[in-house]
Amino acid sequence: MTQSHSIQFKQFEKHRNMAVRLFEGKEHAAAYLRYRVAPQELISKIMSYVEKKTSKQFNLAVDVGCGSGQGTVLLAPYFTKVVGTDISGAQLEMALANSNPPNVSYRQCPAEELPFASGEVDLVTAMTAAHWFDRQRFLQEADRVLRPGGCLALLSYTMDMELEYRDVSNKLNDICKEFYAALLPFRDPYLASSPGKIYSDMFDSCSYPSKEWNDCLRISRTLPLNGYIGMVETFTSYQKLKQKDPVEAERLSNDIRNKLLSAMQVSSPDTEVSVVMKYFYWLACKP
Repeated sequence: MTQSHSIQFKQFEKHRNMAVRLFEGKEHAAAYLRYRVAPQELISKIMSYVEKKTSKQFNLAVDVGCGSGQGTVLLAPYFTKVVGTDISGAQLEMALANSNPPNVSYRQCPAEELPFASGEVDLVTAMTAAHWFDRQRFLQEADRVLRPGGCLALLSYTMDMELEYRDVSNKLNDICKEFYAALLPFRDPYLASSPGKIYSDMFDSCSYPSKEWNDCLRISRTLPLNGYIGMVETFTSYQKLKQKDPVEAERLSNDIRNKLLSAMQVSSPDTEVSVVMKYFYWLACKP
């Protein structure tokens, strides 16, 4: 990280405008970078929509709540300039330490106060992040920075990831449900009962006449079993359990891992499984 970035992080103190601040510890940020999936298939969907809706102006894309930048860098081939923004210095340090294309940069700021001129941005995205924002203020800010004809893309996925492995997928998913059920009491009340409901409410409140909702896109990744466990451990519900009772959190992870290994009839947690994530997303074009 450059000295200027270090100074920027140290001097940055505004936090009042972010509805919820999470993912700020360096250990959590590192796990986020290591285990979270980059949704390449969704970038293709977003860009297909953008290309249909807008004149061929692909100058600036802004990825809000970019975390460690896995999704941000996927926009690089399509735009002259891509800027990832996040309120977490730890996440941005991870993003900067990663290999970034030359047209990708990062800025630290709240989602509701983007450092761009009105009408400057061609695409605003938020990938698995908008549920933590002050939602109405974020939508107003996205509208401010978007040019006429610019697009907004918000996406996330449901917590109930599924595993596929030979002929024991159903057994594995029953065990996964135990994992999710154990974490449910630690779910942040800010998320209410369903992240999908948060996004559908934001979709309904978006005043753009040209918009579309997409309910479920299944994305599969081949990962070591430990990669699946690690991904669940990045969830805020697991992190809250870990803060409250680290011994219990480790016991839960080990118990689920051992049950999955037993059902798979293998001994190595590096054995690869297919992890299926269920994404929902919505797209809108500013008049």
